[in-house]
Amino acid sequence: MTGFWSDRPVFVTGGTGLVGSWLVRALVDKGASVVCLVRDWVPESELVRSGLFSCVCVVRGDVRDQKAMERVLGEYEVDTVFHLAAQTIVPIANRNPVSTFDTNIRGTWALLEACRRSPSARQIVVASSDKAYGSQEVLPYTEETPLAGEHPYDASKSCADLIATSYAKTFGVPVAITRCGNFYGGGDLNWSRIVPGTIRSVMRGTRPVIRSDGQFIRDYFYVEDGATALMTLAEAMVKDASLRGEAFNFSNELHIPVSELATKILRLMGSSLECEILGEASNEIRDQSLSAAKARSRLGWRPRFSLDEGLAKTVEWYREFFENGSRTAAHTP
Repeated sequence: MTGFWSDRPVFVTGGTGLVGSWLVRALVDKGASVVCLVRDWVPESELVRSGLFSCVCVVRGDVRDQKAMERVLGEYEVDTVFHLAAQTIVPIANRNPVSTFDTNIRGTWALLEACRRSPSARQIVVASSDKAYGSQEVLPYTEETPLAGEHPYDASKSCADLIATSYAKTFGVPVAITRCGNFYGGGDLNWSRIVPGTIRSVMRGTRPVIRSDGQFIRDYFYVEDGATALMTLAEAMVKDASLRGEAFNFSNELHIPVSELATKILRLMGSSLECEILGEASNEIRDQSLSAAKARSRLGWRPRFSLDEGLAKTVEWYREFFENGSRTAAHTP
């Protein structure tokens, strides 16, 4: 939609995160007036390193603070909301379930309640996850697959997803939901994840570590495609009010084992290193895959990047990140 984002007041929660940083970049490039909610200062985040902070309004606060969310929506006359703030690391959720539930579930209803009270919020996109589906016998997941998260992170996303649907169906809040696979791309500073962890290991000349047995199947989704998917859904909601309360899977529909992904990265970087398989992963879904047929048919959406293209861009980002002597490269154990 030509000019859709120009001067549009947009509120992004989780702006320092992997997807949030790239979403903010895309919105700024389109001319949107962006307000970012920031809880913790993350100096190595893409949002900070790229200089995007100077292009947006920054609000320091916590998404669980409903009054603060109401203030932001009112004072900035926010039109479009992207809710990405969450605790996203599965092992952390297994160690600290209460904080994960608090952030991912209470944070969602606090924001949506603020949106319900706001006369200006016209499109709200809540970022859920393929983890909300839990472990299923029938793959790939479609949007009709029941939400059945069992482990802490998965359950938190199931709950937040259902809450978003409830606000749409009960109160008419203009909210829609995205469910994506495992995001990867430049700016992911969670080194326990397979993509940044493998790249960093190669840069340091050490063996990459795979926490599982290497055969867990995942749906990997490039972060720039993720940002575009969020914006595409928000734009579509303007034209089609029936999208309220709807959920959409976004995926390249390419489902591969963790070990195969690590091998792709090693080959791309010209490394002869071999992965160390720990086989220690527990309380995690073993196999996941998504169908994006609904997004293709209802939204006309397609990914712009293949897996190989996305990985190449990701490796390029981290080469620059480490070669520039980042603080993370020097001090992260």
